[in-house]
Amino acid sequence: MHEFTIESPNPIFSLRPAPNQQHQRNFIQPHSQQRTKNMNSESSLIVHHLENSRSQRIVWLLEELNVPFTVKVYKRTDQQLAPPELKAIHPLGKSPVITDGDLVVAESGTIIEYLLETYGNGRFQPPSTKEARLRNSYYTQYAEGSLMPLIVDNLLFNLISTKVPWPLRLIVRPIMDAVNNNFIVPNIVTAADMIEKDIAKSNSGWIAGGPEPTSGDFMMFFALERLPSAIGADKVGSRTKAWLRLIQERPAYKRALRRVGRDADVKY
Repeated sequence: MHEFTIESPNPIFSLRPAPNQQHQRNFIQPHSQQRTKNMNSESSLIVHHLENSRSQRIVWLLEELNVPFTVKVYKRTDQQLAPPELKAIHPLGKSPVITDGDLVVAESGTIIEYLLETYGNGRFQPPSTKEARLRNSYYTQYAEGSLMPLIVDNLLFNLISTKVPWPLRLIVRPIMDAVNNNFIVPNIVTAADMIEKDIAKSNSGWIAGGPEPTSGDFMMFFALERLPSAIGADKVGSRTKAWLRLIQERPAYKRALRRVGRDADVKY
């Protein structure tokens, strides 16, 4: 169920055929040069999108950048896991992952960094102040490093409580509920309070305080859309709800939802 993976120190790879196995991809050699893109030609950029997954944030960013791209949708298995076909794209078989010509890029933060550097043309950057850049960097890392594990754990504990066979459910469910309600949910509430206070510091409503969303916003939205289901809508602050409205009202976000075939989890 976990769709996040351990960060790699060198997550962008150049793909060259292996000497003796021309049909296999080589994920060994790092690619360090940014390639020039012809924006008027057909794009080789593909988002390998697992339904209802973090790759939604990647599709939103690409719509904001107005970059030609293709979305290839992968259906979850009956166990709600990624299908084995994704391992043909990246060895871990997880989403999000993109292919851009001969590059395979995995991990949300790395993908967003790559797309902004390659296609951003200076857009979606935080203001130049140290505070704004630090806040943006913090939330770019915090989204997957701290918040999403709590959101996923909350989902898993609730799911396990309902999926355990009936005789065992009488024992397992109280344990799962106790851990969830006494540890996981309070930690999410604490996180939600911190986020609310930080967004309140922004004059524009965006995390870094600039006129446009930045990497921190693109990273955080998937988790914050799920706050109401994790802790209840009444515990989601007004500034956080206003931030979500900013996103949901953007034409690029609406186009992204249509591209992946879904509606917003919660509309504000």
